[in-house]
Amino acid sequence: MKPTSFDYTAPSTVGEAVSLLADEEREAKVVAGGQSLIPMLNMRLARPELLVDITRIPELGRLQVDESGNLRIGAAVRQAHVATDSAVRDGWPLLAAAIGHIGHPQIRNRGTVCGSLAHHDPAAELPTAALALDARFVITGPRGTRTVTAEDFFVATFSTAVEADELLTEVVFPPAPAHHGWAFEELTGRHGDFATVGVAVVLERDTAADTVRAARVVFCGAGPVPVRLPAAENALVNSDVGEQSLAAAARAALSRLTPSDDVHATAEYRREGATHLLVRACTTAWERC
Repeated sequence: MKPTSFDYTAPSTVGEAVSLLADEEREAKVVAGGQSLIPMLNMRLARPELLVDITRIPELGRLQVDESGNLRIGAAVRQAHVATDSAVRDGWPLLAAAIGHIGHPQIRNRGTVCGSLAHHDPAAELPTAALALDARFVITGPRGTRTVTAEDFFVATFSTAVEADELLTEVVFPPAPAHHGWAFEELTGRHGDFATVGVAVVLERDTAADTVRAARVVFCGAGPVPVRLPAAENALVNSDVGEQSLAAAARAALSRLTPSDDVHATAEYRREGATHLLVRACTTAWERC
């Protein structure tokens, strides 16, 4: 199929882009990588009158670690660029690993990190990684700039805190704690598919007691938004990630996750898969601490 007709523009500043998005006379959509939007246009699931290409705005192409040690990723930065950056791989390896699970190299070469986050497919890897890594989202609109936490950013399936007249300009990842370990695991039908279910785990080690000081456990494919599971985290904290604590975390996942049935898998299959992935991920994360 082919999309309906639309106008195209490529602004050179964030202010110009926001002005175009705020124009009430016609519906506008942002395009950067286009890996989600273009298929929707071709299937006529989206029919915007204007595409606003943000890839020519210099500040949105920045990938940098700031003076406070935060990783800042602009809205036009490609996924492949992030995944292969040495600073990202050293300081935020879970993020690089999550990107490695996205589609195929051709997708990652074009798709942007912020684009995937703003699109928010709940089976996608990057929203789960963002919540696990406590990311913050910088949103610019006609009313100014605001910062939203990962907990508040993902609202529902394909819905985020970004309003129609706003632009997600940057995602910010804080520096990882000392003595931390991580893991990202997912279950898919084929390599490159969206996850049937997946999990991101971050553990912080108390070196004096040789136990878990803090934990973050976040699932994808288990609900309309990335699902953080405090019950599983509590089972791991103050433990040495032994058989007993792993079993308690798995029970928490099995009893508290409420995914849906669909054409890809039943809810029970997803819950069962989630428990196995969680045990594997926790074991790997602890070894990496």
